[in-house]
Amino acid sequence: MKKIILTALAGALALSATPSTAHAQYGMAGCGLGSMIFPDDGFIQIFAASTNATSGNQTFGISSGTSNCEVDGNGASAALFIEANREAVGKEISRGTGESLETLARLGGCASASEIGTYLQSEYQSIFPSAKVSDKQVGMTIVTMLKDNEQLQCTALHPTG
Repeated sequence: MKKIILTALAGALALSATPSTAHAQYGMAGCGLGSMIFPDDGFIQIFAASTNATSGNQTFGISSGTSNCEVDGNGASAALFIEANREAVGKEISRGTGESLETLARLGGCASASEIGTYLQSEYQSIFPSAKVSDKQVGMTIVTMLKDNEQLQCTALHPTG
């Protein structure tokens, strides 16, 4: 049974990875393998989200710009990375260092991950004013802070043009 499911998934992936859909928009489940296999069609997004969650590819896709996760130059990729990794990002911000903050620095084109860690640690209460703040709001707050702080030199968070 597992072989049948894996074969079906591999076939769907092969069909969906054509040049016309390789960089298509994704649905509510976000980018990742699920967005490449399942269409943005309401209820189907549950399967896309489950695929993204169980395969662990969404985080890699966001940080590498693969699996339908494009680096966009305006901070959406960084915000999506933060949303998908909120718990780890929150813990690392409280410590001022960590792998997620290093990935965030790479996504943002920032000069120094350690400076980002120190800065975000000092702003922890602004980023997480309560436990009820949404993942999306946390992502948007962090990206805005990094964009607005010119000393951090996060060049990839500003659209070119």
